[in-house]
Amino acid sequence: MTNLTIALDAMGGDFGPRITVPACLRALASNPHLKILLVGQPDSISPLLANQNAELISRLHVIPAEHIVANDAKPSHAIRASKGTSMRVALDLVKTGDAQACVSAGNTGVLMGLAKLRLNAIDGIERPALVSVLPNQKKGKTVVLDLGANVNCDSKMLVQFAVMGAVMAEEIAGIDSPKVALLNIGEEESKGLDNIREAATVLKSTPNINYIGYVEGNELLTGKTDVLVCDGFAGNVSLKTMEGVIRVFLSLIKSSTTENKKTSWWMKLLKKWLQKRLIKRFGHMNPDQYNGASLLGLRGIVIKSHGGANESAFTAAIEQAVHAVERKIPERIASRLTTVLPKSD
Repeated sequence: MTNLTIALDAMGGDFGPRITVPACLRALASNPHLKILLVGQPDSISPLLANQNAELISRLHVIPAEHIVANDAKPSHAIRASKGTSMRVALDLVKTGDAQACVSAGNTGVLMGLAKLRLNAIDGIERPALVSVLPNQKKGKTVVLDLGANVNCDSKMLVQFAVMGAVMAEEIAGIDSPKVALLNIGEEESKGLDNIREAATVLKSTPNINYIGYVEGNELLTGKTDVLVCDGFAGNVSLKTMEGVIRVFLSLIKSSTTENKKTSWWMKLLKKWLQKRLIKRFGHMNPDQYNGASLLGLRGIVIKSHGGANESAFTAAIEQAVHAVERKIPERIASRLTTVLPKSD
């Protein structure tokens, strides 16, 4: 694909340019068709570009921005005072068509609010949802949404999330007729809150949606469903809990090589073999490899990275933006909505 341009909020996140600039260079090195508009304070960015590969620098352009959205900023205030911030400038580059996607590790609430104001929602979508494509136990992918953009969701929003998630599963994960499920506290039809049961009733009769029923939280990584739909509160808690458990598990595997001097040679060899087997089996679930949540439901592409992402994780977020552009996700969602959801009264 030619003319693939990503606007990157270089100042967002816990570490700002120290992480975003090296990640930008890595992404450019891995994709010869990629161009990046690096938005932020030149004095902080320029030293990190010194003595870098000339070909990579030729595909990178620094766009000055005077201000930064604080990580702890209150969204309502930060949105009103957003003019000149690196986050808003990056979003406006998508709005004007100078970039095809925006990537930011900044304040989630501010990014969501600004993105909706600057890019507008797709017709038929009430509010955008944060979605991530997670690896599962079957070595496949599971699309999960909402992951925190909307704490409270009515049944209509959950149905819209299901449609968007199905498109994401088809276009990004390459799954034909993806299975769609609602996150609930049980698999019985009588379980759950009113909004979940109402959404289930609608999804059962929604054309072109392969709805399979309710799924409990312990099935998140098993591959039982291809798309898991929930409100932002449950989704965010589930994701953070899952990531924490995986990080602890992987750290225990790596620390298991600490050996006592009295340990026999064959026991040391067995431990190393077991460690390699476990890392090979579960290493693909490392959260750094799937960093980056898409803000679905907008007329443009916006990727939210974890604020504490390292260089590899932020590079993964940029790659997600590239995939979303290549697969034309907003256009495909808009097209699907016209054939699946009933017209609003």
